[in-house]
Amino acid sequence: MAARKTENPPSTDPAALAEELRHAVGTFVRAIRKRTATEKSAQSDVLGLLEREGAMNVAALAQRRNVTHQSMRVAAAQLVADGLIERRPDPDDRRSWLLSLSGKGRTRVRRDRDARAARIGQLVEATLSAAEQQRLRASIELLNRISAAADD
Repeated sequence: MAARKTENPPSTDPAALAEELRHAVGTFVRAIRKRTATEKSAQSDVLGLLEREGAMNVAALAQRRNVTHQSMRVAAAQLVADGLIERRPDPDDRRSWLLSLSGKGRTRVRRDRDARAARIGQLVEATLSAAEQQRLRASIELLNRISAAADD
């Protein structure tokens, strides 16, 4: 007779819950990016940041991404060369340039985001019952509250 596997009740320890959440979110994001060929890269991070927050200079981008100014300058130069971002003089600092998405960069960000959203939608529909989809919706609200608290 096969041994019956017993399930442990979910932990109520906030640190354990935090680790489970971190692991689940990371696994989910990596799986979706891999299956949609929208792998994370430093360049995709910069494009996403510019799309969400608008034009900024290299120093601000470096600070937001927690990288050195030199590293960001190299990444930005490559994105400009690839036609994914544009630069224009910074009206607040004559020595600096503001970087923003080009039309091509905006198209890339939207294409990748749309591919990920479509795949997630397919998986939700194929994997979750209507009741589970409602639970997922409630979980999203909780994640948004946690995110908002983290920004405070």
